[in-house]
Amino acid sequence: MKQLIISLLLLGCVSSGAVAQQKTQRPTRSGVDKPNIILIMVDDMGYSDLGSYGSEIQTPNIDRLASEGLRLREFYNNSICAPTRASLITGQYPHKAGIGYFNVNLGLPAYQGWLNKESLTFGEVLKQAGYSTLLSGKWHVGNDSLHWPKQRGFDRFYGILGGASNYFDADPLPIGRPSPVVILEDNQRQHPKPNSFYFTDEITNHALSFLDEQSKENGTSARPFFLYLAYTAPHWPLQALPEDIAKYRGKYDAGWDALRKDRLARQVKLGLITQKQAEAAAARDADVPEWDALTYDEKQLWKAKMEVYAAMLDRADQGVGKVLAKLKDLKKDDNTLIIFISDNGAPAEDVAHWGSRAGRNTGPVGTAGSFESQGKNWSYLSNTPFRSFKAFAYEGGIRSPFIAWFPGKIKAGTLARGTAHLIDIAPTIYDLAQTTYPTTFQGVTTNALPGKSLKNLLFNGQELDTERPLFWEWAGNRAVRRGKWKLVSIYPSYQWELYDLSTDAGETENVAAKNPTLVDALSALYFNWAGQTGVVDYDKIKPEQPLLPTPKKTLLGGRNF
Repeated sequence: MKQLIISLLLLGCVSSGAVAQQKTQRPTRSGVDKPNIILIMVDDMGYSDLGSYGSEIQTPNIDRLASEGLRLREFYNNSICAPTRASLITGQYPHKAGIGYFNVNLGLPAYQGWLNKESLTFGEVLKQAGYSTLLSGKWHVGNDSLHWPKQRGFDRFYGILGGASNYFDADPLPIGRPSPVVILEDNQRQHPKPNSFYFTDEITNHALSFLDEQSKENGTSARPFFLYLAYTAPHWPLQALPEDIAKYRGKYDAGWDALRKDRLARQVKLGLITQKQAEAAAARDADVPEWDALTYDEKQLWKAKMEVYAAMLDRADQGVGKVLAKLKDLKKDDNTLIIFISDNGAPAEDVAHWGSRAGRNTGPVGTAGSFESQGKNWSYLSNTPFRSFKAFAYEGGIRSPFIAWFPGKIKAGTLARGTAHLIDIAPTIYDLAQTTYPTTFQGVTTNALPGKSLKNLLFNGQELDTERPLFWEWAGNRAVRRGKWKLVSIYPSYQWELYDLSTDAGETENVAAKNPTLVDALSALYFNWAGQTGVVDYDKIKPEQPLLPTPKKTLLGGRNF
């Protein structure tokens, strides 16, 4: 080509300006004009569990993405696994996609338990745009074979269909309800031998294999790829590799009270929260016992739980490091966007101590026989500086870290407010992939995307409209946020609470009684959204056996989980 241009210049057929244009249009090193995209989601990780968000847990690879890219202070999920994944994968609010409750059918279209055909997946849209579509990890948005990843647009899939699994085997979960574990590679059921693998590593290794295969396929070397890397870590059961656990021995001896204060101080230093917000968030959660009030034996169990939890997240971070190394090896690191999020806040459930529904422990915490979980006590630390836990509409349940990395495109070390939501990720990815979300697909009229592209926020520092309302509903827990104000109610109460998040991110001072007009205005927005989205009162569709135990009321301060 270079010799041809020189010859044409000599003949006067091509201008020097055309040569300059030719130079500017050279493809990137990875050989594609459209960017590769990797979307990484971890499971049940709290807002403060990354080093870049205030933690003592070793997450150097994820923290590298943060230091070389962008973090958001205010990014929102849907409080629990399946509804979050429904929004993420389709760009819809979960009820609109058919998963308003979970991956179980409650008899209404908004609660059918699988992704409807009107809500298109990343796989379906990006495949039409010329992308290879890859998924390794957790699906959890439809168990029937008609709704598996390969049937919803993904070229390759490895992982589990449901919400959780053991990390050392594929046996049914030892919990008081039917909980089979289905591991698939593409559409083939896998039956790995117990103790022959560690599931977090399997998710990483299959992602690496998919990237290698995609790069070598005939005719696809110039195709961009989309990889959805959906770790189950650090979701219970608490099971980790001995070498990872060893890193954290003694790290949690001080307990959750002292460590939460440490994380608050780091978050102020990092610019994630103000000193005033930290002071408000320092108020003790009345449902979490004081560390120093525990017995010696209780402390030993609780310390072991957090050591294993940290080890599980550490192993996922090691996987992210391997993905970064693979990108460099394939010479695709200069044209790849990576987005990192968590599906919800850290959980309150204590699965080994649920009475008749409890999981069965057959080994110490961390081993293949363990069925312990982090529990609300350590989740109180993980969700610093926020109140509450997974499944609830307080900030501890619905606020996640958000990190975006794109060398040369996203300014390193950027920290922005953001106020973004899961529904914004699909429009962002389609914007960057230079494709349009179709109005019809395979003869079906699609649901319009309600979110906004974050492209200008990520690349130009242009904040989203903070006055646009965002909405939540799960199992009767409801919320709406507009600007600095958040209206929330927690089932079984239908009483609205109002918080000014600009000064009270920990939601410690309910100012609803002082602002009745604002409560009326925000509640009107909520009910209008609920009507348009298919939300119904939880009491009308509540299953006989709720997914999670009913939250306990506290006697001190009247606060829920």
